[in-house]
Amino acid sequence: AACGNSNTPATSGSASGSGDEPTLSGDLVLYCTMTENDIQALLDCFNEVYPDINVEVVNGSAGELVTRLQGEASNPVGDLVWGGMGDSDGMKNADVFEAWVSAHDAENANGWTSPNGLYSMDHLSTVCFCVNTELEAELGLNIQSYEDLLDPALKGKIVFSDPNSSSAAWNNLCNIFSVYGIDTDEAWDYIDALLENMVVVEKSSVCFNSVSDGEYVVGLTYEDGAIKLNQSAAELGTEAVTEVRYPSNGTSASAFGVAIVKGAPHMAAAKAFVNWVTSAEGQSAMAEYMQGTLRFTNANYTSPENAWLKASSDITWVTRDVPTLT
Repeated sequence: AACGNSNTPATSGSASGSGDEPTLSGDLVLYCTMTENDIQALLDCFNEVYPDINVEVVNGSAGELVTRLQGEASNPVGDLVWGGMGDSDGMKNADVFEAWVSAHDAENANGWTSPNGLYSMDHLSTVCFCVNTELEAELGLNIQSYEDLLDPALKGKIVFSDPNSSSAAWNNLCNIFSVYGIDTDEAWDYIDALLENMVVVEKSSVCFNSVSDGEYVVGLTYEDGAIKLNQSAAELGTEAVTEVRYPSNGTSASAFGVAIVKGAPHMAAAKAFVNWVTSAEGQSAMAEYMQGTLRFTNANYTSPENAWLKASSDITWVTRDVPTLT
């Protein structure tokens, strides 16, 4: 029912963006970094518009999936990647992705248009702290700022994923630079101090699960994944042990998107997918389905009244001006 407003295909769903709605069927192989809930929302809503396209999902981190695409370059298996393709990537992945962007690129708010002609941006990933409030209380702490993470009581109790393979970790690193200054001594001194407090670097980007399980007190992660812990607890009628907090020093977001693999086996379906997921109709349908746990980029999408995400006006934002990779 949540996707009901997208039952009638709009021009946003067309593979060409011309308004001629094609009848598409067959397979589509989606490499994806997103959470299970995000993927389910996408599949249910997308298949209401394109019921005859069978989407096969292969999940992994951004680094893992790009490495896989490079290995498959001579004989592509995947059609596209959703998630993990960040606005600071520059042209580093030009060898594996088609130079093609969505028909809705110009509709994105806040300048979130394609940064490289390869990615079509569709959602935002906002950095946050995921705090286990029970363990925090036992330590007598109130974790609100980056400086609070340097408390000796948190030594070995902070989890962070590897920025070399995790887009979520890279996003958090960019926010630290945004707060303390890009490549400044202050920023690097802070990072050194954080590591000295024995931040545990994990391979997985879903470190909020480790916080929820009580392995760590706080994780440096992203809001939509962490907020779903609270949503899931509410659905089960239990009290969440984790809380999503935004650094009081300031928080920022990266735009992430979807990109089509060079020589994708199912090119028409891949283009239809990209145009749908970047459209206001597609994003509004997913936002309603998810109960507002993900921020989208299209300026015309609507967020439901029961959204779980904190209102942007209630968050302290810092300007993100991190150079793109080369």
